[in-house]
Amino acid sequence: MSILRKILTTAALATALMSQTAAAETVKIAIVVKALGIGFFEAANKGAEEAAKELGDVEIIYTGPTDTTAEGQIEVINALIAQGVDAIAISANDPDAVAPTLQKAMERGITVISWDSGVAKDGRQMHLNPSSSALIGNTIIKLAADNMPEGGDVAILSATSTSTNQNTWIEEAKKVLPNYPGVNLVDVVYGDDLADKSYREAQGLVAKYPNLKAIIAPTTVGILAASQAITDAGLIGKVNVTGLGLPSEMAGAVESGATKSFAIWNPIDLGYAATMLAYNINKGATTEAGASIPMGRMGTATLDENGEAAMSDPFTYDASNIAEFKSIF
Repeated sequence: MSILRKILTTAALATALMSQTAAAETVKIAIVVKALGIGFFEAANKGAEEAAKELGDVEIIYTGPTDTTAEGQIEVINALIAQGVDAIAISANDPDAVAPTLQKAMERGITVISWDSGVAKDGRQMHLNPSSSALIGNTIIKLAADNMPEGGDVAILSATSTSTNQNTWIEEAKKVLPNYPGVNLVDVVYGDDLADKSYREAQGLVAKYPNLKAIIAPTTVGILAASQAITDAGLIGKVNVTGLGLPSEMAGAVESGATKSFAIWNPIDLGYAATMLAYNINKGATTEAGASIPMGRMGTATLDENGEAAMSDPFTYDASNIAEFKSIF
């Protein structure tokens, strides 16, 4: 073999080894969402990609089922285990159903955290709440009460009946009802985060409760569908729709008056923070109670005794600021 050929061969081998080493050092983080095609989660993915770019050695795998079922997420998780990802950050459709499969992932050395909608404690290493559950519960009731000076009947249109975050927020909302005299919660219904079902459930509420003054939907799919149902029924000004929504989706409802105000944390920040946490835990950060884990520009997450942390407070959007934020997310 000629000297030149040896040099070229050695260089090729070195390049191949460097490529393999780089690939091996890349941290593959799977962002598993409740279902594909939901604007909130697509915005969260932008944040995840921002974190990946900042970290430099991260590959984001954005994935989820086509509908909001635990079964669909379990299939996705099994595929990720087979693929050999380094970390899974999941917003769960059912806290208990996905836990055994996520336990299997952790047994394989995969870092597992939940964010937005939690997983049972034995199925993850930590959970990132987008905000304080108590504050969210109070916020969604206050948003309704602020536009009902004389009180009145309100109903809640949630996502799935098993959605961890939704159920926690609803329980916290019920706790603060005595602080809002005259506000009467008459029903809680579920639209399963499906636009058509949420629309029908909103229609059912106004038919069942003729004195209804507000529909509170702590879900981005539900609040948009309910706003449309109220608009189509000609009830703008009679029934106010509020809760948690995306500015880009809710701008029309605010402009029409179907929604006076609503709240949400920034999903871009949430996806960013979840990625940072998954990365740092994968790199060895402890998840013991009281631990503080870096979240990049979002500060640090301090874990409680349940292995949970809150990202930030929700923010209220209304006619005074919707134009500013609707082009962002």
